[in-house]
Amino acid sequence: MSPVLKGKVALVTGGSRGLGAAIAEALADQGADVAISYVASAGKAEAVVAKLQAKGVRALAIRSDQADMAAAAPLVEVVIARLGRLDILVNNAAIAVSGKPVDAPDLDTVNLDRQWQVNVMGPVALTRAAAPKLAEGGRIIYIGSRLGTVVPWPGTADYAGSKAALIGYAKGVARDLGGRNITANVIQPGVMPTDMSAEVLGESVPDAVLDQHPIRRIATLEEVAGLASFLAGPQGGYITGEVISVSGGIGV
Repeated sequence: MSPVLKGKVALVTGGSRGLGAAIAEALADQGADVAISYVASAGKAEAVVAKLQAKGVRALAIRSDQADMAAAAPLVEVVIARLGRLDILVNNAAIAVSGKPVDAPDLDTVNLDRQWQVNVMGPVALTRAAAPKLAEGGRIIYIGSRLGTVVPWPGTADYAGSKAALIGYAKGVARDLGGRNITANVIQPGVMPTDMSAEVLGESVPDAVLDQHPIRRIATLEEVAGLASFLAGPQGGYITGEVISVSGGIGV
């Protein structure tokens, strides 16, 4: 690919595996130096860093718990100290807790509350920390979910709500930072081949789920990561405050 992001620095949260790792690689393919954050998968994170460095860019992995709002500012500071600047923030890290309706007597409210903390307050804290530091013309990308706007099955109210919250926040951020030509957008993937999807749906996607997709398959990580790299690049500079689904048409 053309190195259109050469000289730019990106931070991808939750970049040690799954979609986060794919986005990190897509940005590196375009020439960006990339920092990834992780919580527990140090070995996987370092393996991703090695892949990125093999592409000829600078890369590093930083341990940071997105559930801890106080960790956001130090994370941004380390990225800037090590890589010199920050141009692209991809709020990707998230968890999924689902499977029971809100009236279930044994609803796991502790983990559901943590889900809100990780999925919403984590990106909010990181956006607040990064916004004053982002370079002119910077990019903020939130990884939401198609469940943020369409909820085709029960047991996902809290997860769907956490992803819907990102939409309103991103639109407000787009308004606040537009004067500096900084864009903020939400990407809504559908089902993808990730550990998170496997934890919720099992190792194979049920036919009942696939049947709801006009394009009857799940997304590839590369398809979603490709949209992130487009929004991060020069051709994405006039797209802001938008919610873009990569979900095979579910909910149309």
